[in-house]
Amino acid sequence: MKKLLLLLIPALIFPLVLNAQDAEARLKEKGIVLTSPANPLGNYVNAVRVGNLLFLAGKGPQKPDNTFITGKVGKDLTLEQGYEAARLTAISHLAVLKNELGSLNKVKRIVKVLGMVNCTEDFKDQPKVINGYSDLMVEIFGEKGKHARSAVGMYSLPLNMAVEVEVIVETEE
Repeated sequence: MKKLLLLLIPALIFPLVLNAQDAEARLKEKGIVLTSPANPLGNYVNAVRVGNLLFLAGKGPQKPDNTFITGKVGKDLTLEQGYEAARLTAISHLAVLKNELGSLNKVKRIVKVLGMVNCTEDFKDQPKVINGYSDLMVEIFGEKGKHARSAVGMYSLPLNMAVEVEVIVETEE
């Protein structure tokens, strides 16, 4: 009986471990639906692959109606609204990753994030805003979603977007 139990424990635990690392399943659990990634706003592409690294172009908080969350955090938007804008930006990047890789499960690691916050000159909580992006990456990818990061303030961003983020991702391919 003891040997049978020792054989069954890994069989019971293994599916739980797999599901914990299944980014596609986590996306569904959270009710996040990815749409086609937005076309670039200029003469560039959404992603460039170099070996097993994907460099994703800067994206902003694009809403389902294709408009952006705009304004300066600290003036037009609260810290909490900035956080949600950064979270929405993460969803835009997830759409690009899914489009490029076919499955989010091919993400090996979120490596580096550069978060830019359109904010007033006296606003000092850029890291708290960009946590909206980082928190979602960890929610979807678990430990693989933890990354190095910079969070900086900007006087302005394209289209008056509240935030813009670019990211480097290591892939399984």
